[in-house]
Amino acid sequence: MKKLFLFVLCASLFVACKKEATPKPMSASETTSETIPPPTEFADSKYSDIGKKMLEDLSKNNMDAWTDSFAEDAKYYWNSGDSLIGKPAIDKYWRDRRGNVIETITFEKEIWLPLKVNEKGNIPMDGIWLLSWYKTTAKYKGGKSMTQWIHSTYHFNSDGKIDMVNQYLDRVPIIAAMPPKK
Repeated sequence: MKKLFLFVLCASLFVACKKEATPKPMSASETTSETIPPPTEFADSKYSDIGKKMLEDLSKNNMDAWTDSFAEDAKYYWNSGDSLIGKPAIDKYWRDRRGNVIETITFEKEIWLPLKVNEKGNIPMDGIWLLSWYKTTAKYKGGKSMTQWIHSTYHFNSDGKIDMVNQYLDRVPIIAAMPPKK
């Protein structure tokens, strides 16, 4: 009897060990972790191309092409607190500035970083952002010029148009280079 009992016990253990393990069901957090996008990721380089083209158009005083990148409800902010609201206001300001104040403007040593923000976090909007840094040299009518690094951020709406610009610059060299007001 002991041999039979021992045989059944060993056979049972052998069969139990040979059974394939059934997969453990995944929890909800484990199943969704693979589908949740990261908070930020690189965006398509086409956004960098848009930024580069805009600087080229502004440099060439091609204001129609430059303003074409903006949405109708675009907002343009400077770190000084000044702002322009709406594509017509942005167009009017920069067309006047480029035609009557700035004789030439060039950009060099550009750095472009297109990002897709999937979570708002501490920024105003999710979606596509283009971060840029570039060395700007502007010669003003009247002969003076200024050179400085400028940092700009561009947000793109779902139609691929810029709906917000934040530009960080130093106004002191700009004011010093501008012609005196008449």
